[in-house]
Amino acid sequence: MSGTRHVIPRSLAWPVLLISAVLEAVWANALSASKSFSEPVPTVIFLVATIASLAGLSLAMAHIPTGTAYAVWTSVGTVLTVGYSVAIRAEGMSWLRALFLAGILGCVIGLKQLDSKEPDPEPAAGEEPSA
Repeated sequence: MSGTRHVIPRSLAWPVLLISAVLEAVWANALSASKSFSEPVPTVIFLVATIASLAGLSLAMAHIPTGTAYAVWTSVGTVLTVGYSVAIRAEGMSWLRALFLAGILGCVIGLKQLDSKEPDPEPAAGEEPSA
């Protein structure tokens, strides 16, 4: 049995994950703008961004633990979605909301720092080390 073949190198896992999180915010806002899929352009944007976002998340998970990758993906997507809603004045911003959003980002930074300090897992018996 051959070892696991990764589509992206480990050095690209975090950038791909962050791009995927941005796309999560895109699809969330496009979903809202689609008005229950009655508006064609936002609906197409939603579909394309969703597929691209999930594909990127999947690629990043080849190198980043599932729990960490998913937490970062949803957290960054959440902060960006709220930020966009505030920017277009669909939602308001209070100091408490800003504090909680900053807390989410702080947790993401902490998870990234932990990931960079953890060694790559050893391959299972019979597997070759990944590149």
